[in-house]
Amino acid sequence: MSRRARLALFALAGGGLAAVLVIGFTGLPDFGAYHGVYGRIIDGIGVTLRHGTDLITLLNFDVRAFDTLGEEFILFASVLGIVLILRQLRGERQEPHKEEAEEHSFARASAALRTLALGLVPAIVAIGVYIVVHGQITPGGGFQGGVILAAAPLGAFLAGRYLSMKAIAPHLLIEWGDAIGAAGYALLGLSGLVFAGIFLRNYIPLGTPGHLLSGGQLDVASVFVGLEVSGAFLVAWTQFLDQAMLVRGGQQ
Repeated sequence: MSRRARLALFALAGGGLAAVLVIGFTGLPDFGAYHGVYGRIIDGIGVTLRHGTDLITLLNFDVRAFDTLGEEFILFASVLGIVLILRQLRGERQEPHKEEAEEHSFARASAALRTLALGLVPAIVAIGVYIVVHGQITPGGGFQGGVILAAAPLGAFLAGRYLSMKAIAPHLLIEWGDAIGAAGYALLGLSGLVFAGIFLRNYIPLGTPGHLLSGGQLDVASVFVGLEVSGAFLVAWTQFLDQAMLVRGGQQ
């Protein structure tokens, strides 16, 4: 495509986007005005009908659970693209030898940093699990807890123990976690179609609001999303770190 054609295409797309933004901005409500019809509906059904005391999790995994399914598979597809590209770039080479991995530039961590980083790993895991399973009660859920869980193995990396990080989060385990989380959420929706007649409709008995098992499918959906998010981030991070190690190894 020529430069003139690209500029013409940009002018057409940019002009259309600018017009849409102007129309949207001029139609915004005044400051302080609240026209949240859907917000009032969610406030009304959150605790009484869905038994979820955290309305954000209720919104993600019940009211707009189908949108969350799309978001989950966007993340899954993005990480799949990273894996395919980086594996092709490195030509499926073997992982670096232990000596090379232990002597990479990140391994020069002080004793204080190693002790603190390794000591934080179990604490981060515990916090991540807590956030995932308590999402229907307090602010949190699978997305937030999944990111926290994915950060736990990085403690070993910060301590200069790259191979130890790979032992804590091996490729096979995190790839299975990513796949099981994505597939499990989709199967949860299909089970709603089978047992309740509507995709992603809750059919699991609801408990007492404020208790751990109180949101029906909210609890299960949050766990699956936590698995997918933590697995996806760890797959992406380990692929990038492997690629960095190969590049550094080739320069030595």
